[in-house]
Amino acid sequence: MTTPIKKIVIVGGGAGGLELATQLGRKLGRRKKAEIILVDRNHSHLWKPLLHEVATGSLDEGIDGLSYLAHARNHHFQFQLGTLTELDREGKRLHLAEIRDAQGELLVPERALAYDTLVMALGSTSNDFGTPGVKDNCIFLDNPHQAHRFHNEMLNLFLKFSATENPQSKVNIAIVGGGATGVELSAELHNAVKQLHSYGYKGLNNQALNVTLVEAGERILPALPPRISAAAHQELSKLGVRVLTQTMVTSADDHGLNTKSGEAIAADLMVWAAGIKAPDFMKDIGGLETNRINQLVVGSTLQTTRDPAIYAIGDCASCALPSGGFVPPRAQSAHQMASLVLNNILAEMKGKSLKPYVYKDHGSLVSLSRFSTVGSLMGNLMRGSMMVEGRIARMVYISLYRMHQVALHGYFKTALMMLVGSINRVIRPRMKLH
Repeated sequence: MTTPIKKIVIVGGGAGGLELATQLGRKLGRRKKAEIILVDRNHSHLWKPLLHEVATGSLDEGIDGLSYLAHARNHHFQFQLGTLTELDREGKRLHLAEIRDAQGELLVPERALAYDTLVMALGSTSNDFGTPGVKDNCIFLDNPHQAHRFHNEMLNLFLKFSATENPQSKVNIAIVGGGATGVELSAELHNAVKQLHSYGYKGLNNQALNVTLVEAGERILPALPPRISAAAHQELSKLGVRVLTQTMVTSADDHGLNTKSGEAIAADLMVWAAGIKAPDFMKDIGGLETNRINQLVVGSTLQTTRDPAIYAIGDCASCALPSGGFVPPRAQSAHQMASLVLNNILAEMKGKSLKPYVYKDHGSLVSLSRFSTVGSLMGNLMRGSMMVEGRIARMVYISLYRMHQVALHGYFKTALMMLVGSINRVIRPRMKLH
């Protein structure tokens, strides 16, 4: 009698989920030792830290996005397009919503998917903290669809401005949240203006762009050391970004943002990047333990507290640190968690004991578009961290994305992709213009 093949289902094709599916496909799927299935609601993958570049047009997702179907075929796992709706832990089945086209025609009915081991890697969405008017008036820059929406609205605003003959008018853009996304987007907008001016947008320059970055805390980039935060603040101010700290937004409307101090910040386009949470449907899903922002609570092995057959990684996992606090929602965390779950699934199949997750902080870097890069690197040769700025920081920032590509494609293909990228910088426009 043959032993039934183990089914491993991964929900969410972000940095951690896709890397895990790829590695499991190479180690188990290739040898038919397990059936690996990746589920995601999108057709393609884009590294989340690059969304601000898609939003401003400096990155074209059509070129840099990765097709899940093609990648699955090349790496010995299956891909299913779908959105998780329910989890039946007793029957070890998850339910996926029906899929309809833009006209409402049914394409794929609701379906159930059986699993032996389930890995939740659903990532996170923006948290508006219930602030009135935010959902209706702000763009949440947490997925490619929202990035495309921002890009289209930005181009329309700049086109309208370039057609006006009023020299006093300005394009007003407000960004709420002084974390990496808000800071990087603020800088990238000024790069977009520079590029569009070179392509013939009349009168469009830094003086015509009015970007306001609003942060409720004492400083921007609170996760980074004060010196790095101050350096980024200084660079943004040089570009002309108005940085408001200790400013709480109380509501948003058609005209802009309203603050606790009573100031009204006029804005034609608003982005909310002030916090994260796991998707709302995750709250107590399948009777699993969740926290106040819907993250699944996991133990040291990254298994959920109420079901050892279910793991959670990345932004949707709440993993306590031995020193206090929790593992931060960063791409490096998702990468490390994927590596550990890979090893633990392999150990479990061999009847070996599972290892605990140890978070290693390799530092943080923030790219201020083509203008500067600042950050801190946690070094093994020193106590504490090393501050880096300028070209060295930019090289390290780019290398983080290359490491993600290597995990997905290997060194040879990544080298070819770098070559293609270099060629595209010569033969293609510097930014996406449509």
